[in-house]
Amino acid sequence: MSVVPVRTLISPLRYVQARGALTRLGEFVAPIGTKPLLVADDVVWALVQDTVAESLQAADLPRHRTGFGTYATAAEVDRLAREIEEAGADVIVGVGGGSTIDAVKAAGHLAGIRWVSVPTVASTDAPCSALSVIYTEDGAFEEYRFFPHNPDLVLVDTQLVANAPAKFLVAGVGDALATWIEARAVAQANTTTMAGGLPLVTGTALAELSWKILWENALPAIAAVREHIVTPAVEKVVEANTLLSGLGFESGGLAAAHAIHNGLTAAPQTHGLTHGQKVNIGSLTQLVLEGAPTQEIDDFIVFTTRVGLPNTLTEIGLTADDVGDLTRVAQSATAEGETIHAMPFDVHVPELVDALRSIESYSRRVRADAGLPEPEKHVAH
Repeated sequence: MSVVPVRTLISPLRYVQARGALTRLGEFVAPIGTKPLLVADDVVWALVQDTVAESLQAADLPRHRTGFGTYATAAEVDRLAREIEEAGADVIVGVGGGSTIDAVKAAGHLAGIRWVSVPTVASTDAPCSALSVIYTEDGAFEEYRFFPHNPDLVLVDTQLVANAPAKFLVAGVGDALATWIEARAVAQANTTTMAGGLPLVTGTALAELSWKILWENALPAIAAVREHIVTPAVEKVVEANTLLSGLGFESGGLAAAHAIHNGLTAAPQTHGLTHGQKVNIGSLTQLVLEGAPTQEIDDFIVFTTRVGLPNTLTEIGLTADDVGDLTRVAQSATAEGETIHAMPFDVHVPELVDALRSIESYSRRVRADAGLPEPEKHVAH
C-alpha cells in the first residue's frame, strides 16, 4: 500500500513566557512529574538555584540537579540517561542554553520519561522542538535525533533572558531570521519538514510572523537587553526567537541556511561562534543561491550588520581564498540527508562554494554604501 503524504504541524504541550516565570516552575512541572531531574551547568545554576528551589518546594517537588558539559554529545546524552535511571526521575528539566536543552530532550527520550525546556537565553529555537542536534566532542555537527513528541513544557523567564549578555539575543535573531527564508523555500518546493510531513499554511505563516516581528523589534530589544531591561520589544523578540522560530523551522521546514551552518561547524576557524552567527552566513548564502532580488539581499546585509550578526567570511574566520576549506564546508552541507536538499532546486558543491565566496565582496560593498563598519576578523578559540 502506498503511503499517503500528510501536511502536519507539531508543537510543545504548553509554552509559558513572562518576566519572573521561573518563580512558577514548580507549579507547571508538578502536573508532568513528581521526581524531576534538573540539568544545568555551574554558571546557570548559580543564577537560578534559589528561585528554582523555592518554586519546587512550593509545589512539594524534590530538588535534584546534575551538571552539564559544553556540547550535546552522544556521551553526554548517555550520561544523563544513566542519571535519570539512578535518580528514579520521571521528568527531566533542562535549564540553560540550546545544547543543554538538546541533551536533555535526547536523554529523556532514551530513558522513556517526559522532558521540560527552561531556556535562560533566547539564542536558539531548540527549546520547543522534537529533535536534538548532536555534536562531536570538538563541536562539529554529528547528527539530528528525532523524537515522537515535543517538550511537555517550555518556560521562559524574560528577565533571565534580559540579564544574559546581549550577544545571546543577537544569536537568536540570526537563528530565527533563517526560519522564514527556509520555510518559504520548502513551501515552494513542497518538500518534507522536520515534523515528518509536508508544511501546512500555518507553519509557513508562523515562520513569516517571526520574520516580521524581528524586523520591527530586534534593534530596540537588543538595546534594552544591553541595559538588562525587559520591554514589550524584548518580549516579542523572545517569543519570535523561541516559540515562533521553533514552530516555524520544525513545521515550516529547514533548507540551505541550516545545512550551511552544519557544514561550517566542520571548519575549525568558526569555533567559538554561536549557532545563530553561523546560521546567518547560511541565510545570506541561501539568498545568493536563490538569486533573490538585489534589494532584498542588500536590506538583509544592512539589517543584520546593525543587529550585530556576521555577513562576511572574514567575520567567521574564513576568506574567499580558502577554497579548500569552503569546499569541505560545501561537501558537508550537501551530504546525503542534509536539509539543503529541501530547496526547490539542486545545489551542488561548486555552486555552493562560489556562493559562499561571493558574499565577502558583496557584503563589504553594501556595508560601505550604507556607511556601516568594515567587518572584523574572527579568531577561533
